[in-house]
Amino acid sequence: MKIKAAVINSVNEPYVMEELNISEPNDNELLVKMVASGMCHSDVAVRKGFNEFPLPIILGHEGSAIVEKVGSNVQGFEIGDHVVVSFGYCGQCDNCRTGIPGSCYDWSEINMSATREDGSAYFTREDGTPVTRFFGQSSFSTHSIVGSSSLTKIDKSLDLRLFGPLGCGFMTGSGAVLNGIKPEPGSTIAVFGTGAVGMAAMMAAKVAGCSKVIAVDIHESRLDLAKQLGATHVINSKNENAQEQILALTSGRGVNYSVDTTGVGQVVRTAIEVLAVGGSIAPVAVGKDITISTINDLAMKNRNIVGVLMGRAIPQLSIRQMVDFYEAGNFSFDKLVEYYSIDDINQAEADSLSGKTIKPILIMDESYQPEVAKS
Repeated sequence: MKIKAAVINSVNEPYVMEELNISEPNDNELLVKMVASGMCHSDVAVRKGFNEFPLPIILGHEGSAIVEKVGSNVQGFEIGDHVVVSFGYCGQCDNCRTGIPGSCYDWSEINMSATREDGSAYFTREDGTPVTRFFGQSSFSTHSIVGSSSLTKIDKSLDLRLFGPLGCGFMTGSGAVLNGIKPEPGSTIAVFGTGAVGMAAMMAAKVAGCSKVIAVDIHESRLDLAKQLGATHVINSKNENAQEQILALTSGRGVNYSVDTTGVGQVVRTAIEVLAVGGSIAPVAVGKDITISTINDLAMKNRNIVGVLMGRAIPQLSIRQMVDFYEAGNFSFDKLVEYYSIDDINQAEADSLSGKTIKPILIMDESYQPEVAKS
């Protein structure tokens, strides 16, 4: 079967649209038709060579799709189902069984292997050259082969184009709050960085009932949007001292919780230093090492650093939760997105990196229309 995909052939080279062959799904797999996909900074990291993968590769890991074929061993899905595609996991190891599938023992093999266990490729060029699959999906393509653990069904009346980013970026941000640091109603929080992950963390903090939700960024337009989406206070750290402002807002005590989505060393340090006694930080961005005094920064003030991978989420639960929040008007992530044709993928990435667009969504199926909800 022929498909179209955005391919990276060399590090730091732009995406190139190519026609490729896709294999038939085996008994444990599904073939899905991609409708749309969010773009994430993890895709940028691979294209720029920060994370090494066999090239050529099809990136993309925030897909929304329609099921077209179902392997004979797959249960719970049928042709025509509308799905959000996230990471895959085995479902059998200790970590999966205790509710942290993002730390599945076989996570890398399931999501980051270029080929199947038997060595067969998911995607190939006409000459037989394999093209690497990414994150268990390679959603920058018109079709893909996925495992059932990667899929979450959503109602067909929902606009499928919008919901792909729930599979990674928005799940990471909201999960860092709701599954990671778990703020109590009435507690205070500061979120550093108001991109897609930071905005999701901020909206989740509002859902959790935080009394003060402080958004910190250097882009005034993003801070204006943060106020619309639930931030009680905003700080432009380009013009103000964020630490001083946060302490002033909390009567000198500091915030109970902080989330860093920037990965910038000094910003992470500030996110630690503004914590109150007993406070916790969730640093969720890719960044460089920083120096921490375990006694002064942590022990003396009973502070905690909470590791949160992939929002510490079970995708099938967290994605549905975010859909419910969205439908209730409490998680308006639709205000963060801009749509692009898959053919304009390089422009979409450029707009994301410049800050012009918070969350680009690439459209693969221009003919798609959401179904009308039944009365």
